[in-house]
Amino acid sequence: MLGLSQGPAAILVVEGAYVVSEHRVTVYVGNLPWTTTEDDLASLFGQFGPVVDARIIQDRMTGRSRGYGFVEMAGGDCVSDACAKLNGYVLQGRALLVSLARPKPLRQ
Repeated sequence: MLGLSQGPAAILVVEGAYVVSEHRVTVYVGNLPWTTTEDDLASLFGQFGPVVDARIIQDRMTGRSRGYGFVEMAGGDCVSDACAKLNGYVLQGRALLVSLARPKPLRQ
C-alpha cells in the first residue's frame, strides 16, 4: 500500500520502506562478501528489473566494504520478486539478507 508522507520533501512509503518517487524503491542488501562490487550488485538485481542505482557502504577510514549496501530499483513488482528470490541467496559463500530498506531516522 502506497502512502504519501507530509513534510518539505514528500516521500512515498511502501509497506515500511521508502522510495524516492512512485517508481523507485530502495532495497537493503546485507551480509555481502567483501569482494562484491556495485556492478556485481547491479547485475544480480538487474535480473529482476531495472536497477537505478547500486551502492555498497564503505568504512570512512579504510575504504573497505562494511558488508551491506542498497539497490534502488524501478517499479514495485520487480522489487517484491527480487526480495523474495534473493533473500538467502548464496553469493560467494555468503547468504544474502535482502529486504525493503527503512528510512533513515531523522537526526535531532
